[in-house]
Amino acid sequence: MELKPAAQTDTLIKDGDEAGFMADVVDASMEVPVIVDFWAPWCGPCKSLGPTLEKAVTEAKGKVRLVKIDVDQNPRIAAQLRVQSIPAVFAFYKGQPIDGFMGAQSPAQIKDFIARLIEGSGGNAGLEEALAMAEEMLDEGAVADAAQTFAAILAEDEGNAAALGGLARAHLALGEVEKAAAILDLAPKEKLNDPAILAARAQIELAGTGADAGEVARLGAEVERDPANHQARFDLADALIAKGDAEEAIAQLLELFRRDREWNDGAAKARLFTLFDSLGPKHPAVLKGRRGLSSMIFA
Repeated sequence: MELKPAAQTDTLIKDGDEAGFMADVVDASMEVPVIVDFWAPWCGPCKSLGPTLEKAVTEAKGKVRLVKIDVDQNPRIAAQLRVQSIPAVFAFYKGQPIDGFMGAQSPAQIKDFIARLIEGSGGNAGLEEALAMAEEMLDEGAVADAAQTFAAILAEDEGNAAALGGLARAHLALGEVEKAAAILDLAPKEKLNDPAILAARAQIELAGTGADAGEVARLGAEVERDPANHQARFDLADALIAKGDAEEAIAQLLELFRRDREWNDGAAKARLFTLFDSLGPKHPAVLKGRRGLSSMIFA
C-alpha cells in the first residue's frame, strides 16, 4: 500500500468562524476527525492548552485536524454546542460530535485523546496494512523492499515499535548487524519493552551464536555420547538456533536446565529467555517452551 505524504500544517490547523464552520468542521470531519478548540484571548488556561493541541495535531501528520474558534467573535456556535466555560474542546467525526473535554489537560492527556480519535476513525488502518505487507516481504526474502516499506511507515509514525523492530530485522537479514542495533537505539524509552523491540534486539544478540559452535550433527553426536557434557549441549542449542530450528534448540536448553539449572551462571535459562523474545510471545514453540520451563521451576 502506498503511504501518502503528510498534509501541510496550514491545512491541519486553522482559525474558524461561524461562516466556515460547516465546511471546516462538519464537512471536513467526513474524512478525518476534526478537533474544535473554543477559546478566548483573556482565558489563561486557553493560552497553555492551545499550543499543546497544535503540537499534538501536527505530530499526528494529517490523521486529525484542528479548528480554533474565538468564543467572543463567534458566540452563536458556542451557544449551539452549549459551551459554558473555556477552554472547551469538541471532536467531530462523520459530521457528529464524538468526544470532548473542558478545562486544561496535560500533554499526555492530549496525546491519549488524539490517539483515541485516530483509533476510532480507523486512521491507523493504512499503517497496519503496510506493516503486514512489509512483514510478508521479509518472510518471502524481499528484504530490501521490506526495509523500504518499514522506513516509509516510520516516516509517518517515527515511534512505531513494530516498524522499528521490522526495519532492524531487515538490516539484520542483510548482515548489517551494527546498523540494526543503531535502529533499535532510536526506539522511544517507553517502548523499549515492546515485543517488537525485544524480538529484534534478541535476534541481534543471537546473530553471533552458532558461528563457532560447530555442525549440528557433530555436536549432536557429542551430546549423545556424553549427555552430561553441558557445554556441548549448549553449543548444540546455539547451532540449532543458527540453523533456524528454534523448537529443537528450546528442547536442548530445557534439558540442560533440567540437568543443571545453575550451570555457567544459569546460561540455559538466560538463552531461553533471549530465544523466547526473538520469536515473540505468541510463537507456538515459545508457548510450549515457557510451559516446560515453568513446570521445572515450580515443580
